[in-house]
Amino acid sequence: MSTTPENPIHPEGSIDCTMQGHVLLIGINRPNKRNGFTLKMFRELGEAYTRLDDDPSLRVGVLHAMGDHFTAGLDLPSVAPLMKRGEKAVPLGLVDPNDLGLPGYRRRTKPMVVAVKGITFTVGIELMLAADIVVAADDCRFSQLEVKRGIMATGGATLRMAERAGLGNAMLHLLTGDEFGAAEALRLHYVQKVVPAGQELGEAVAIAHRIAAQAPLAVVASRLNALKAVEDGPMAAMGEFIATQHGLSNSEDAAEGVRSFVERRPAAFTGR
Repeated sequence: MSTTPENPIHPEGSIDCTMQGHVLLIGINRPNKRNGFTLKMFRELGEAYTRLDDDPSLRVGVLHAMGDHFTAGLDLPSVAPLMKRGEKAVPLGLVDPNDLGLPGYRRRTKPMVVAVKGITFTVGIELMLAADIVVAADDCRFSQLEVKRGIMATGGATLRMAERAGLGNAMLHLLTGDEFGAAEALRLHYVQKVVPAGQELGEAVAIAHRIAAQAPLAVVASRLNALKAVEDGPMAAMGEFIATQHGLSNSEDAAEGVRSFVERRPAAFTGR
């Protein structure tokens, strides 16, 4: 699948969006700098995630990257001054790509699939851990190397690595900054699929289209309930079962689901 940008590459990089039906492809585009993130790219990434949530015609996002690598992480010379001031890179009011629930930011509701390849360092790992499904190329090189630069990972790695892989496994990679490969990322549940390099985007897009074919309201409700169970515990998630199911059961999509079952045909969901 081609990821060649239509416009010249901006020296500070860009986040390029393409629609495929109900799927929004969000491309990290600064390959000459291994997709190192600048402030411009962080802002545009927040805008792309916000577009996904706000556009009723969009149902699923796919985050991917141009070139041979996902991202080498932060462009420290451009981002360090902001970090010293204690400021955030994504403007307030947008959907936070790291989905941390910080004050002033929105949380994403729609599913996000990520395709990673080559070098996937620091912010790259945190973006994929904040997503819902990750497809990794078998040539991936992962590292949460903030300790090598005298800083701490604050985009969610200290939370989600331990939640996915256990505290010991999280400490192994957080405290050493060592590199690890796709097989280790799969073992630790940081990624869900590993495919031959070059196939990761196609597989991620295929998964996204399968999700987009389902009832949008039910997809969002299922995602949010599973997230609530992880963050607030199973009892909190169970407490929403009856009300959520009641609302879904009275939707047009639920009626379409019954009709398609009776008529033995694929459902045509509208998100209503």
